[in-house]
Amino acid sequence: MPRPNQSVQRLYSDAELGPDTALSLGEAQAHYVRSVVRLAVGDSVLLFNGRDGEWRAQIEKIGKKQVDLTLQEQTRRQTQAADIMLLLAPIKRDRLDYLAQKATEMGASHLLPVVTKRTQNSKLNIARLQANAVEAAEQCNLLHVPTIDAPQRLDEVLDAWPDDRAIIFCDEHADMEQGMAGLQALQGQRIAVLIGPEGGFDAAERARLLAREDTLAISLGPRILRADTALVAALALIQSQIGDWRKA
Repeated sequence: MPRPNQSVQRLYSDAELGPDTALSLGEAQAHYVRSVVRLAVGDSVLLFNGRDGEWRAQIEKIGKKQVDLTLQEQTRRQTQAADIMLLLAPIKRDRLDYLAQKATEMGASHLLPVVTKRTQNSKLNIARLQANAVEAAEQCNLLHVPTIDAPQRLDEVLDAWPDDRAIIFCDEHADMEQGMAGLQALQGQRIAVLIGPEGGFDAAERARLLAREDTLAISLGPRILRADTALVAALALIQSQIGDWRKA
């Protein structure tokens, strides 16, 4: 049992989770358990993998390179993640960390970095971004962690775009009222949210997006926003109008 007054630590694991399952945490998580949060044998942690819900596990052994656990009970059933893809132009590294965290907290299910003509940083550490997403899910009591793909060129992404997913294009020139009306029409559909680079979209890129029948341009208000702020504003607007905030 956890020690008195100790909050139960949540950890992400890729392993299959089920009743009476024994599993081990690797070296990085072992260090975290042993030296950062300073748990002991007999303490409990909560594990989730994005597939099998959340499980309470008891620590059986703590070593330098691994921690052995036994799963005891499911504390929450797995829920279905919102199907919100996020297309974003890469920005500076420290703000990318923030972006990955906030996208996770706001309910994005899939992050795809897109390289535009004005993108200034096309080299990304995907493992670092994924680690930031995992940390956000652990700390915010979430059951899902978004997948993060390697960067692709925007024109190539649009060339191969599926027929069953609408693109919500965050465009500073869009009409607010028309965008809101169009957003309501996307209720229940698969969507992707497109956030541009710091310098905005090239004229040709913007024209191509606006010419697509599957693209809805929306405004995020009268102010120019940085990319990481625009992400939070866009997902808040979408979740409040057609997303899971309406079900809360």
